Amino acid sequence: MVDKVLITGAGRMGSWLAETLCLDYEVGVYDTDREKLKYLYNTHRFMSVEEIKSFNPDLVINATGLKDTVRAFNSIMPYLEQGTIISDIASVKNGLAKYYNECGMRFVSTHPMFGPTFGNIRDLAGYNAIIIKESDPEGNRFFRDFYNRLKLSIFDYSFEEHDRVIAYSLSVPFSSTIVFSACMDRLEVPGTTFRRHLDIARGLLSEDNYLLSGILLNPWSAEKLHQIMDKLKELIGMIEEGDEEALHELFSSLRSNMGRVDAPL
Repeated sequence: MVDKVLITGAGRMGSWLAETLCLDYEVGVYDTDREKLKYLYNTHRFMSVEEIKSFNPDLVINATGLKDTVRAFNSIMPYLEQGTIISDIASVKNGLAKYYNECGMRFVSTHPMFGPTFGNIRDLAGYNAIIIKESDPEGNRFFRDFYNRLKLSIFDYSFEEHDRVIAYSLSVPFSSTIVFSACMDRLEVPGTTFRRHLDIARGLLSEDNYLLSGILLNPWSAEKLHQIMDKLKELIGMIEEGDEEALHELFSSLRSNMGRVDAPL
């Protein structure tokens, strides 16, 4: 049974997790940056990794950035009991399956598919979360109960299935937004659609560089981007040829595609 939860990393997601969990569990937060710990409520605040041993958590949630996930695990591992469940909430799982298999610890891997930039973290009904199938049963139950309380829709995928889905649901819109930003001209009176895309682009580019690059360097991303390039070539051909009938057929097929979307977005 999970009673004590340690969160490593007091950034936006880590702080939100601490705030959300601290009334139901005994929560500790570890971060070497004193400023990030200053305003946390009802939690144990650790700046020394040695303090983790006496806290003796039942579950560790690694909320550090993508590039630091494994490093953060390695830094705290000597101070954890063998029965502790370690977990990550990384957007891309590439390499984590191998790490978990080799470290010998119980683990649970999940992906809450929202963030402080785009998600309304006060009302998450309608958002999604993924739980990796290979996870420890007790860790799985903890996150399933947690996500159910937040009214998230939960999807179960293997490590490989997760990264394939993320290549579709994150790499594609991220890449489209990057191309939109790269082609932007100064407009004095942009339309409503443009403004909406601009808001998305600003939100995306406010994210950490390592988060963005980590998602785009997903091993399945390039395949999806080649599909985008092929479709763009078709669209350019229709436009250059002035083929309105072909465009109308394309619009109909796109509407049909939108009706089939059922993967987590």
